[in-house]
Amino acid sequence: MSSSSHATASHVQHHFADSEQQFDSAVFGTWIFLVTEIMFFGGAFMAYILYRSWYPAAFAAGSHHLDITLGAFNTAVLIGSSLTVVLSVRAAQQGKQGALLRWLLATIALGLVFLVVKAFEYHAKWVHHLVPGPNFHWDGPDPANVELFFSIYFAMTGLHALHMVIGAGLFTWLVIQTVRGKYSASYYTPVECTGLYWHFVDLVWIYLFPLLYLVGRH
Repeated sequence: MSSSSHATASHVQHHFADSEQQFDSAVFGTWIFLVTEIMFFGGAFMAYILYRSWYPAAFAAGSHHLDITLGAFNTAVLIGSSLTVVLSVRAAQQGKQGALLRWLLATIALGLVFLVVKAFEYHAKWVHHLVPGPNFHWDGPDPANVELFFSIYFAMTGLHALHMVIGAGLFTWLVIQTVRGKYSASYYTPVECTGLYWHFVDLVWIYLFPLLYLVGRH
């Protein structure tokens, strides 16, 4: 980023020496936050890997009851949303308010599409009694460990969906601020930082999709 992309003097908080320091601090702080998120999701991924190594047949059986078509569609949706985020940041850098607003709205729309598709997937699991708990039912072998698979599935995808909802809320806030004319070519730090967060959420799904939907399906 060039210094011209940083905050103007009117946006510099009193505890920063200049706009460049404020911008760098905000981005650095965002990366520190994302590191904690990596550790958070890392524990969930490690639990999945360990249990799958212990009960491969049960986890493969559970995986076969996930809708790979919907999972692949949602993957494409999130990849598209990462593109709209990049275009949002680029529009902000160029001071194109109209384009920034459009790309932010497109990102929100794609995020909502993902959540709606996920809701249909969850509903299907409920209808087929695959939601862990007293109503869980499995006719095949090793039902306890198949239920364990779905417990991890709902935990990991549910946490991811929660992060998606938070991201959609952040982008809605960016839209409001854009309409108010808060961002320009000289100040777009919130757009940059929120974009980093969204890319991380997308990346988590890029790992979730093959691990939950694809591994062991052969």
